[in-house]
Amino acid sequence: MTPQELSQKARQLVAEGAVLLDVRTPQEFQQGHPEVARNIPVQELPRRLSEVGPPGTRVVVYCAAGARSAQAVQLLRAGGYTDVFDLKSVNYW
Repeated sequence: MTPQELSQKARQLVAEGAVLLDVRTPQEFQQGHPEVARNIPVQELPRRLSEVGPPGTRVVVYCAAGARSAQAVQLLRAGGYTDVFDLKSVNYW
């Protein structure tokens, strides 16, 4: 998918109720993020899954460039979240 296609799909999913999850550090999050995003750094995600919502919650995840969001997708799926979309970079929002 192109960055534009990723953006359109992510915005559509969030508009339909998906959780927008920022897995960057709190410092990166403070430097700018989409208004509706929740910040759970990827290294804290395994112990904070309940903050995402119950398994089955639709999730759109992103980071700065895509490496941490890919890791977060794996963690979410291992935690029972099956409807996860990787936006990759916050810049695509």
